[in-house]
Order: sequence, then structure tokens, then C-alpha cells
Amino acid sequence: MTGSIIKFSVRIPSRLSDDELLFVRQLGVDYVYTYVGADGLDVKSLTDLRLGVADASLTLYNVAYPALIRSDKIHLGLPGRDEAIGKFKSFVSNVGRAGIQAIAFIFSPNPVWTSGAGESRGAKARRVDLDEMLKRPLTHGREYTEEEIWDNFSYFIREVIPVAEEADVRLALHPNDPPVPSLGGIPRLIHSFEDYERAFEIADSPALGMEFCVGCCLEGGEVFGDMFQAIRHFNSEDKIVIVNFRNVSSPLPRFTETFVDAGYMDMYPVMKAFVEVGYQGTMILDHTPRFSRTPFGDSDDDHPGYYALDAPLQRLARDSERAYAIGYMRALMERAEAELNVD
Repeated sequence: MTGSIIKFSVRIPSRLSDDELLFVRQLGVDYVYTYVGADGLDVKSLTDLRLGVADASLTLYNVAYPALIRSDKIHLGLPGRDEAIGKFKSFVSNVGRAGIQAIAFIFSPNPVWTSGAGESRGAKARRVDLDEMLKRPLTHGREYTEEEIWDNFSYFIREVIPVAEEADVRLALHPNDPPVPSLGGIPRLIHSFEDYERAFEIADSPALGMEFCVGCCLEGGEVFGDMFQAIRHFNSEDKIVIVNFRNVSSPLPRFTETFVDAGYMDMYPVMKAFVEVGYQGTMILDHTPRFSRTPFGDSDDDHPGYYALDAPLQRLARDSERAYAIGYMRALMERAEAELNVD
């Protein structure tokens, strides 16, 4: 059997550091991704970022702009929606002109919900208790219907897809986390593989793909759908742009994120499935428990799965987390390649 090696990718700060880029190379990783702020959206800044990464013999594959990912104006059709979509379109165009291949995004003003800190082998980790979450108040003043959110998605996609096609940029749609029908009065657009099919039908374009989040699939369990069948199907349709590799303690209604080798799923069959179908995109370490000396919740972008970058001990812990996970993932991949006789 012949297939390409999966391209592991890790997150780097958008403010490039020679030491950071060297560490990525030392991990044996060739691809990186990052989040950019409002001051990094122009063509020159994005191009300089890509070239700075390239100077370290690495490839910047995808970027994201958190402020637009969380835009309630876009997702809820609020006043100012067209202006916000216009900014997104400009970002997509600039990313393409800068030579970057993909943008990761999620369609929700409340992307990642957490019930606070749990633990995995004594390390602090994100915990979700759906019963607790369902008791929370409305986040935007009223209950929205599912069709309202789908209508808003359709409006957004009709505007953005032509720009993405012209820019030769792929949009990688992440599922909602946790993948449940509604939270805070706002329906969660992507909480099953059927939802992905509907989104792809609306877009009717190769420019829209998916950020295949193994963690969200495991959170949703049978309700999300057959993950192994989905890997085969969506890879054959060239819809998987990015894979997020993550394990959890159990399916909903309650789970804690775990180290990749510590959850309820044996991750070897998952990795083997991606190798078997010849997946050619990037695979990233998704949220991971905090190693010691890293306070839970510290973040440079308000995302509970990511890390602060300033304190030396936090940097050491973060690097240890990445090195541990990438080493484990590489071992799974090489075992699968050997078993499947991948050249």
C-alpha cells in the first residue's frame, strides 16, 4: 500500500521566535498554524509571517482570526453583519495573497464551553458537565431557532465562498464543542456528521472543508455518528482539511479532556484509519491537559485549550505537553504505516 505521511502541525505564536521555531523543528514537525490579531490581517503582515516560518524550513499551513470566529453579528444576523462579513472576506483574500492555504473557523458566537477544571492523571484539564451548562442563562437575550442559525450560515457562506475560491483558500469548519443541539439559547450548528453534509450542500464548493475534530466526535459518541465511516467518506470527498487529535474520558453528558493515551478511545485505530485512507492534510494536537506548573485557564486568546506564553515555567510545561503528544502520535502513525505497508 502506498500513501503519504500525515503532516503533523503545532501551534506557534504569531509573534515569531527563533527559539520557538527551532523547537518545532526539533520535534520533527514540518507544519505550523497560528492565530492572528487585528494588527496582523493585512497582506504584508501575513506574508511576513509565512516567510518568517519558511526561513526556519517550516510551512505555515493555516491561520485563524478569533475575533471574527466569535462574531455574534455574523452568526446571529445582528446589526453590523455585512460589515463583519466584509472583514472576513478581506481576511480570506489577504490570506490567499500571502500564500497561506487554509483558515480554520467555527460558526458560533460561544465556541468552546467548559465547566471548569477536571483532571487527567493528576494534570488539570477541561471538564464538561452538560447538566450544569443547560442551566445557564441565555447568552444573547433570547432563544434562537435552528433554522435562523442555518439561514445565517447560508448568508455568510454565499458571501464568503466566491472570495475563498478566487483566493485559493480552503475554509476548515470546526464542529461545536461540546457537540449538542443548543446552549445558552443558541443552536450549535455542527454537532453531527449530518450537519456537515448539510453545510457542504449549502456551500457546494471545494473551498469549504472540515476541521475533523476527533475529540468532538468522541464527546458526541454515537449521536455525532460513526467516526470511522466518516473518516473514509469525507476523505474520499476531499473534505478533511485539518484533523484535531484529542481524547476524552467518556461521551456526553459529562467528560474531561485527557492525554491522548488516557481517554476512553484507543487512539491507534483512529490514527490507523487516517493512514489507511491516505489522508494528506495536517494533523494537530488539540486541547491537552496542563502539565505541572501551568495554571489552568491562562491563555493568550481566551481559549481554554491553549496556553500563556510569557512565564518560563509555563513555556517549559507547554513544550513538554507538545513533545509528549507529538511523540505518541508519531509512534501511532509509524506503527500504522508498518502494519499497512505504507511506503
